[in-house]
Amino acid sequence: MVATLVKLRFLVLRNSLKRSVWQLVAVIIGGLYGLGVLGFAVIGLVALRFTPVELASTILVLAGSALILGWIVLPLVTFGIEQTLDPARLMVFPLPMGKLLVGLTVAGILGVPGIVTSIAALATVATWSVDVLTAIGAFVGAVLGVLICVIGSRTMAALSTSLQSRRRFRELSGILIFIPLILLGPLIAGLAQGIRNSSDALPGLARSLSWSPLGAPWSIPADLAIGDYGPAVLKLLIALATLTVLVLVWRRSLALALVTPKASGGHRVARGKTGLFGVLPATPAGAIAARCLTYWRRDPRYARQLIIVPLVPVLLWFYSNNLHSFALFNATGPIVAFLLALAIYTDISYDGTAFATHIADGVRGRDDRVGRVAALAVIAVPLVLLLTIASVWLSGSWNLLPMLLGLSAAALLAGFGVSSVSSARVVVPVPAAGDNPFRSAPGAGFTTMLSGFAIWGVSLLLVIPAVAVGVLSLLFDSALLGWLTLLVGVGLGAVFLVAGVRMGGAELDRRAPELLVRLKSQRGAA
Repeated sequence: MVATLVKLRFLVLRNSLKRSVWQLVAVIIGGLYGLGVLGFAVIGLVALRFTPVELASTILVLAGSALILGWIVLPLVTFGIEQTLDPARLMVFPLPMGKLLVGLTVAGILGVPGIVTSIAALATVATWSVDVLTAIGAFVGAVLGVLICVIGSRTMAALSTSLQSRRRFRELSGILIFIPLILLGPLIAGLAQGIRNSSDALPGLARSLSWSPLGAPWSIPADLAIGDYGPAVLKLLIALATLTVLVLVWRRSLALALVTPKASGGHRVARGKTGLFGVLPATPAGAIAARCLTYWRRDPRYARQLIIVPLVPVLLWFYSNNLHSFALFNATGPIVAFLLALAIYTDISYDGTAFATHIADGVRGRDDRVGRVAALAVIAVPLVLLLTIASVWLSGSWNLLPMLLGLSAAALLAGFGVSSVSSARVVVPVPAAGDNPFRSAPGAGFTTMLSGFAIWGVSLLLVIPAVAVGVLSLLFDSALLGWLTLLVGVGLGAVFLVAGVRMGGAELDRRAPELLVRLKSQRGAA
């Protein structure tokens, strides 16, 4: 049964890649990148064989701890956990839980990240090949480390899937992940400051991590190499206990996910209460805006895109304090405006096959564009104004307010125009409604990143005129040029917005059936 699951994993992967050339290209590029990283890692690990034990131990414990943390955390906050064997699709089969866990673990190890991690971990045996006992300890530690990486990642995915069955968590999940993201930059900077202030910081940090679940498996051979057999045994027990806890939590979460159906977001509404549909204009554009606003309020896939709102000002404030200059912090409004405007650059992808209702009802492309932009504008415009004014107030730079408002307007309005065009052309793999919002198909992360960077580039080109005038206002300390930046930003931004809505609407009228076919293909590949 385990072999069947592993075979199924590669069959599903092959079929999904055959549906999308870009996903195939992404997987190939990812594999080549992994091989390059692996080559450097193996060379470095072999070179550590000829360094002092303390240095080798410090490097391996810190790198190994970062590796485990990355496996567990990074997939949740970047491009998602690739789950070719989605447990939710296996619930209809009578699979014994034990064999299912083993099969999913082996399938995870045989992915590109799993293979690269396994080879790099096993290469630590070369680092600790000072004697047979130490080499054996390195092998055992490497196996435990890889298992903690893979099972830890799967445990987080299962926990998220279980929680996603609860509607309230789905509505709040985008907000819940703000906290670690906001604290990540200050924590890293604080750690770097501590390292700069103490020459013994890295070895001390490594010694502390060696007694934690993150570093215990990687420090076993170091203790064996210097004859500390007692600590080596204790760290082996810590690694085994960590793995055991992860397996138990994973088993429990997976069992719950397999028997708990996804809860719908529907609820009873009193007669005559139509929510936002009764507030906004009774027009096609108004109806689409009401639907999109409902999505922004209740759909965790949309809420996840609002991470930047608390993240950007906190990080810019932190780094501005370190640089003793508020130049970065004053850019909060324009940066948030730029990023928020592009949140809908592939908005139709989130509609999925429900986009067919637009085609069946004969919705004009222009109304679709206006409705989606209006919904985001209701959220983005007040936030951008608030952040721009707040940054100026906190820094005491009121003379910069017209210029910053101009840059924010240019970024927001031009971004709306670009998104209106791009979402009529770009379709990327996204989690389906009700799925784990962190889930992604094989290669989806790369294709999403590639298309996102292209849209960013176009948007940056459109805001260059306003940026140029704004830079001149700073260089010459001219209030007149600051107000001119506001005029240019609002004027050109409005032109780009109108042009984008018209072009995107016309494009959508021509390509709507083709987009629906691509959406159905993406759904089949997911």
